[in-house]
Order: sequence, then C-alpha cells, then structure tokens
Amino acid sequence: MPRANEPRLPPRDRILQAAEALFYQEGIVRVTVDAIAEKAQSTKMTLYRHFESKEVLVSEWIGLLIEDYSHVLDQLAESHADSAAEQISGFVRFVIDNLSGTSQRGCPFTNTLAEIGDQYADVRALIISHKKRQYQRLEALCSKAGANAPDSLAKEITLILEGIQVVAQNASFEKSSEFTLNIIESKLALLK
Repeated sequence: MPRANEPRLPPRDRILQAAEALFYQEGIVRVTVDAIAEKAQSTKMTLYRHFESKEVLVSEWIGLLIEDYSHVLDQLAESHADSAAEQISGFVRFVIDNLSGTSQRGCPFTNTLAEIGDQYADVRALIISHKKRQYQRLEALCSKAGANAPDSLAKEITLILEGIQVVAQNASFEKSSEFTLNIIESKLALLK
C-alpha cells in the first residue's frame, strides 16, 4: 500500500482531533479516553502524558473552540472595520454555516454545559466566560451599528443564535438557517 503524502500529526494534535470528532458525534460523557486514544491511533498512556485528565482534555478542546470563535470575530473586525452591522452579519453566517459541521448536535458550548453538570468546574467557568464575552462583543457591535438599545438587540441576536442551534438539532421546521439570517438581517437593516 502506498504511503500517504501527508505527514502524520504529532500525538497531542491527533488526540485533540480525535477528541473533537468524538465529542461532536457522541458527546463528552459517553466518550471514553480509550475511545479517544484508539481514534487517535495512540495509547491511553500517551493521552495521559499530554493531558493529565479527561477534564484537561475537554478544557483544551473548549479553549480551541473559543479561539476559533474569537478569530472569526477578529477577522470580521478587520475585514469590515467600518461596518459593525456587517461584522454582526458575518458572525451570524459563521454560526449558521457551522450548524452542519456539528452533526446537528447544536452548540458545542451549550451541549458541554448540559452534559458535564456539576463536573469540570473549570470547563464550566471557561464556557460561561466565553459566552459572556461573546455577548459583550455583540453588544458593542450593536452600539457601533447605531442601535437605540444595543443591549436589547444583542440579547435578541444571542437568543436567536442559541435558538437556531437547538432547532438544527430537532429539525422542527425547514429552512431554519435562512429564516434566522433573514430575521437578524432585517433587524440590522433598520440600523442603516
């Protein structure tokens, strides 16, 4: 069999990649470290060499997701520096476009909070902090876009985005992504 041309990822990266895929597909609680090690083509001992516990691994994964979201908002700020409304719209599109990538399981942050319950206090704090920063960033953008009540508009957008992630899971109606985008863009159009 011919060798693949792509270099093999280092063990730590393979473990994170495997954990992400399994956490998305099956959830955090159901996935064992044995399953993660197997999918990463590694061993449990190697996994624990890089991550002292499953909680640390979950925290690292959540940290990477937070970085992804922050990077998207930073890129939108750079590419649409003179239009806060375009930044908001771009973020909404990012969330909507990634619904299918989450295997219709919804928001990985919200799912993690629901799954871990009172376990993994550091992970819970990390997610809550991220969600608060995301809301604050949306509120600042709503203010820059000229909203009369930026806090109310940011709350509406946050609730709509959280809602579409739930609807993506339960498929309660068709074309929910398009509907969501239309709702938010009609709100943003009033600001222009």
